[in-house]
Amino acid sequence: MREAAAAVERRSGGRGAMLGAWLLLWGALALGSRGETAPLRRADDSTGRCTYTFTVASPVEARCPDASGVPELRAELAALAARLSRLEGRERGTGGSGPRGAEVGGVRDPQHAASAARLEAAYSELLRAKSRLEEEKGRLEREKEELGRRLESSTQEIARLRAGSVPTHAVPGPAAAPRWDPQPLAYQELQSERTEVPASRLLEETALSRPGSQDSGCGELVWVGEPVVFGRAESIAGKYGVWMKDPEPVPPFTRETTWRVDTVGTEVRQLFQYEAAEQLARGYPAKVHILPQPLESTGAVIYRGGLFFQPRRSRTVARYDLRGETVTAEREIPGAGYHGQYPYSWGGYTDIDLAVDETGLWVIYSTEKARGAIVLSKLDPDTLEIRRTWETNIRKRGVANSFVICGTLYTVSSYSAPNATINFAYDTATSTSRALSIPFENRFRYLSMVDYNPAERQLFAWDSFNMVTYPVRLSQA
Repeated sequence: MREAAAAVERRSGGRGAMLGAWLLLWGALALGSRGETAPLRRADDSTGRCTYTFTVASPVEARCPDASGVPELRAELAALAARLSRLEGRERGTGGSGPRGAEVGGVRDPQHAASAARLEAAYSELLRAKSRLEEEKGRLEREKEELGRRLESSTQEIARLRAGSVPTHAVPGPAAAPRWDPQPLAYQELQSERTEVPASRLLEETALSRPGSQDSGCGELVWVGEPVVFGRAESIAGKYGVWMKDPEPVPPFTRETTWRVDTVGTEVRQLFQYEAAEQLARGYPAKVHILPQPLESTGAVIYRGGLFFQPRRSRTVARYDLRGETVTAEREIPGAGYHGQYPYSWGGYTDIDLAVDETGLWVIYSTEKARGAIVLSKLDPDTLEIRRTWETNIRKRGVANSFVICGTLYTVSSYSAPNATINFAYDTATSTSRALSIPFENRFRYLSMVDYNPAERQLFAWDSFNMVTYPVRLSQA
């Protein structure tokens, strides 16, 4: 007969009973696998510990040999005792109610589970951040390559211009920038038709708009003439744009120096410089400035030797010095909407629009406080500090564009209607607005920029690839 015994110490709260049950379960499983029955007997020993004893008859042995003759049972009991010791140690370490509390039921320590969850979340966030950084790195590398190609193309073109080898009729090869292509013959013929007006009318308009004439002083806008085309952008980047002259230039630049920016794209940095408007019409710049920050939309102006523009995705205004080729001033416009919050009706992220008139530099925008109405502020051209602000009752999204003449803000009714009007005026001297109906022609049906040049007494505009001017007439003050 073989005999196996297991002693289990009594503990408070029923732990001894649970451990005894655990031992009996494993012993029964070990012996039951052999098809034997095990009578159970329980009694206290001399030390007061509860002793469980179960016996089973050997089917083949008449008497018990030495204990070493049953290594299989001894191994099972040894494994069971080791298992019980580990479970008891775990119970003491974790404060569980029994050896199965943290193992058999599959319940993990809440602190360990929370820590594991935090580590998994942090690891996932690191993977996402790595992916974003890789995408940003790829984008920056592509932009670097594109800027390198543009710079190389510009350098080759400038070198060719300085060498005096600019073709007069031949179209440049594929390496040349598309926007600098000479005008096609069909366009030159069409341009000739556009500028053909009676001599008497041309002389009258020139006299009325020339500074120093009887109408050279400030007054109210009473008339806008027909558009005159000076040039055309041939690439898709020139569908929208801005072109301008400095009414108060700083040497070496003159009033004839012409500037242009094609504003289609997310990284608009190129500022093209032309010695005169005629060079702009031919399509070959004298120099290409690469701005240190990309600009947003068509609200830029040239004034007193600086390019004033809105850096992309910001409510700030910056001054780029044309001689030093650096940004010399930058200032945030408090509360100004940007990147599509309060644009003109045609869109194009035209939230912040800069303007120049006889009195200085202006910024046109809107704020949440103004509920989308046009806000007009006068700026210091050196520091960009706001000197004074006016809040109008003209909805910015309700007009296509605006400009300032003699301290009065004027708005254009539509960017696409062929027969639009100058429909509102706001006088900063009286802080009052009035409705107008001055005819304004959108010849090419997509007006994206209008600015006033006080030195030439003309409007400069960009109308669907075309750079045009409008003569204007002011009433006598």
